[in-house]
Amino acid sequence: MTRKIKDKFMKIRIILQGASAMKKYRRAYINNNDNDDDDDDDDDDDVCFRSEAMEVVLSLAKEHKHWWLVNTSSGSRQKLFTSNTFDVISDDAFMGLPHLEYLFIENNNIKSISRNTFRGLKSLIHLSLANNNLQSLPKDIFKGLDSLTNVDLRGNAFNCDCKLKWLVEWLGSTNATVEDIYCESPPEYKKRKINSLSPKEFDCIITEFEVYQSLPYQSLSVDTFSYMNDEHVVIAQPFTGKCIFLEWDHVEVMFRNYDNITGTSTVVCKPIVIESQLYVIVAQLFGGSHIYKRDIFANKFIKIQDIEILKIRKPNDIETFRIAEDWYFVVADSSKAGFTTVYKWNGNGFYSHQSLHAWYRDTDVEYLEISGKPHLILSSSSQRPVIYQWNKGTNEFVKRFDIQDMEDAYAVKHFKVKEDVYICLTRFIGDSKVMKWGGSAFLDLQRMPSRGSMVFQPLQINNYQYAILGSDYSFTQVYYWDAEKAKFVKFQELNVQAPRSFIHVSIDKRDFLFASSFKGTTLIYKHVIVDLSA
Repeated sequence: MTRKIKDKFMKIRIILQGASAMKKYRRAYINNNDNDDDDDDDDDDDVCFRSEAMEVVLSLAKEHKHWWLVNTSSGSRQKLFTSNTFDVISDDAFMGLPHLEYLFIENNNIKSISRNTFRGLKSLIHLSLANNNLQSLPKDIFKGLDSLTNVDLRGNAFNCDCKLKWLVEWLGSTNATVEDIYCESPPEYKKRKINSLSPKEFDCIITEFEVYQSLPYQSLSVDTFSYMNDEHVVIAQPFTGKCIFLEWDHVEVMFRNYDNITGTSTVVCKPIVIESQLYVIVAQLFGGSHIYKRDIFANKFIKIQDIEILKIRKPNDIETFRIAEDWYFVVADSSKAGFTTVYKWNGNGFYSHQSLHAWYRDTDVEYLEISGKPHLILSSSSQRPVIYQWNKGTNEFVKRFDIQDMEDAYAVKHFKVKEDVYICLTRFIGDSKVMKWGGSAFLDLQRMPSRGSMVFQPLQINNYQYAILGSDYSFTQVYYWDAEKAKFVKFQELNVQAPRSFIHVSIDKRDFLFASSFKGTTLIYKHVIVDLSA
């Protein structure tokens, strides 16, 4: 070349009809202008080409399907090459043009544009992506464009969902001038200015349960407890007759077994910590039920007490609770000749405090407070759930009323949303229910179809309220509490065989869901929080 590029072209304009990369353009430009035999000037000319402040326009020429190089000073055109529809821009498409200042990519039908498309354009001050039918832009696509002063995004069909939340945040922080742009979807945002949206309007945080660990045994009840400044889990194994104790292994980052209590047909292993001492109530179908104490010096569990076999014949559930300064536990007995009985701690052991009723074959007991007063709800296969209230004068529970229209409720579990009290009632056949305390009775709120359900467990994990409805014949349904609708909505399905218990365990800044299985392996799910805008 005998003349400098900057002398020959004051401005360079590229009209783009098809897909290609800037590297091809630059290579084609140099190849098509390298007509001189003066090799000594080639490098200098290339440097001039790189350093020239250029305006590059990538625009669709509707009447042609070609690439054109336009010399605006002379008006001449030189066709470079023909291409297909321009719909993709890949990473580093403009690499090698660090001094480029103006870039126009307009009037195309771009289906994909990469996050690092504009990487290396440190001198870019004006960027137009107008009229390209863009529905979204990858996060941080403008990262590194520190000189940018003008951006034109008009004429695109932006879908204002979580993937575009970053753009709303960027518009609120950038110093560049951006022409008004509008949402095309979703319907609630259609025709709204994107820069009028607030990041708070985007609900982009979702959660899910994913399998974290599998325990190779069947189980019934699962409980968690805090002891010696650590979190522990105890699982009842009915077929081996064991209470298995688990702790978190911080090195292996998983749960491991550290001790057992061996019995016969164990159905419930209920821990209770009183004055820093751990006790475990072990309910068995055969051989009687017992209470064990953890001996920290011998590092093992020692049996300290038998539970009277004349009252507790077929235990099905145990609840522990504290009223004032006194500790109690209650055993729901499901035999015809058994008594659901409350036991009280006397400083050395537990003794029988009150038998609630006989001959009712109770399957579940739930302790809760309503209006600040202690209550028990007993579920039975032979009657409607019965509510008992604590009487301060007699220090006993007194029957108040039944829960109407809930015959054959297998179990009742409660939860609270702010100050409101709700209960989840499980039915093996028919509809399970969610009910709300209305001041004098529980009122119907929501019905969930259930077939083969023996557990409907509400769980709160951080600020997320769930209810998990198990099934022996289909997938377990996880419901999420919708605060606006004030009811549960379907959230996720879990594949657990014959689930009997669900419990939340929080440890090492992680949240886990333990799912017992009467017919398969016990599963541990991790509660995962996903940011859809990331």
